[in-house]
Amino acid sequence: MLRPEIEEILNRSRTHGWVLEPEAKRLFSLAGLEVPRFRWAKDGEEAIRWAGEAGYPVVGKVVSPAIIHKSEKNGVVVDIRDDRELRETFDRFSRMEGFAGMLVEEMLSGVELIVGAKVDYQFGPVILLGMGGTGVEIYRDVALRMAPLKKNDVESMIQSLKGRPLLEGHRGKKPIHRQSLTGLLLKFSGLVMDLYPRIESIDLNPVLCSETRAIVADARIMLKK
Repeated sequence: MLRPEIEEILNRSRTHGWVLEPEAKRLFSLAGLEVPRFRWAKDGEEAIRWAGEAGYPVVGKVVSPAIIHKSEKNGVVVDIRDDRELRETFDRFSRMEGFAGMLVEEMLSGVELIVGAKVDYQFGPVILLGMGGTGVEIYRDVALRMAPLKKNDVESMIQSLKGRPLLEGHRGKKPIHRQSLTGLLLKFSGLVMDLYPRIESIDLNPVLCSETRAIVADARIMLKK
């Protein structure tokens, strides 16, 4: 059963055919997944005010129903360190097609994973876990399972990744918090089971995993036509 707030987000997004990232982040937060602190700023002064309160550096992303793949349109800027750079970024984004504001969020680090879901016409919802970030299409290091997931499904998915040593503390780095990643995947699986009659796919890329948390840094939900 979906919460009324999630239903409202989905209904508002029908016109676009997909859920804008600030709305997707709010949806996942309502479902119990951790997301960065963020603000959907509609003007430059609001963006600067929030960044001043949250603390630099921050990440800026364009919000536009006409731009699904933000990176391809230079619609993502990381490591923004002061008001001037943030204002310049907002002004540049404001000239993009369909501009509906700027997502300003805290800058985080961690091992990048991709978590996703796709509705197969024959098998139903399928969950994906893989090594994420910009190299996801190159390395193709992923594991697939049918939803809903159980804890042992999650464990076997993690174990099957070739990049697993990066999660376990490669070259002196601290291992990720496996319980947080497992919890995120189980909650995500439950949400997918509630959403799947209304979606085509969901991409969380990256999910940033550190020694203390697993957090959804970017999110896209494509709705069923």
